[in-house]
Amino acid sequence: MPMKFPTFRSRREAPTAEAMWTRCPSCEEQLFNKQLEKAMQVCPSCGHHFRLPAMVRLAQLLDDGSWEERDAGLVSEDPLGFVDQKAYPDRVAAAQVATGLRDAAIWGLGRIEGQPVAIVIMDFAFMGGSMGAVVGEKVARAAETALEERIPLVIVSASGGARMQEGTFALMQLAKTMGALERLRAGDVPYISIMSDPTTGGTFASYAAMGDVNLAEPNALIGFAGARVGAATIGQELPPGFQRAEFLFRHGFVDRVVARPDLRREVAQLLRFLVPAAVVRG
Repeated sequence: MPMKFPTFRSRREAPTAEAMWTRCPSCEEQLFNKQLEKAMQVCPSCGHHFRLPAMVRLAQLLDDGSWEERDAGLVSEDPLGFVDQKAYPDRVAAAQVATGLRDAAIWGLGRIEGQPVAIVIMDFAFMGGSMGAVVGEKVARAAETALEERIPLVIVSASGGARMQEGTFALMQLAKTMGALERLRAGDVPYISIMSDPTTGGTFASYAAMGDVNLAEPNALIGFAGARVGAATIGQELPPGFQRAEFLFRHGFVDRVVARPDLRREVAQLLRFLVPAAVVRG
């Protein structure tokens, strides 16, 4: 599915610079949007991986025409009547308009190079990819369906952590998702976790780091607490880049760092390796 760029009301209207070019936040190169699209939103100069909308990520990973969304109608409630600068329902409504999604994750069934999977994709643009009751429920249902149908589970995380507007209800999703993954593991059904930028907080502390294979995109921010909180907690300065994908790979928390153009092929190869073993054990 190609990314959609702005359309113009008449032939007389000239494209704006914002519609045609994007500045790379890493190397500050001005990138032509159509070339950036062809490069899968990876800067050709420095390799910076831009954050992806959920539907674009799906199109990059899944076989054409194989996506079947499940539980699209799930929406967040307001259990706490939470209000900060605006009411929680208003924040959700604004995020829905901005992203076209109902919440910060979508899930369904699809195929990767012909291999069936249950797949969850998170979108950081929806309230920072925060995990509330809807996200937790979708992850749990995806794991339960993968177990029932004995097909691998793939989750692509992009999240700042638990959704504060749902309080303890959001924190409960850590236990719920972990329980579903433990049942999946006990059933010998493979789970591949893909951590994109960022994967932090409660999302990292629950399902994101629990794959049979944990992959990460280059330079993705991955960790539980922020650098300043971590440094203050242990009372010492932390090494440079300690929460980036490459650092976690060197220290055994990530199995492989995979550039986005290679990600679909990498996942397909892992599925071919893991699925026959799971079938035999099952």
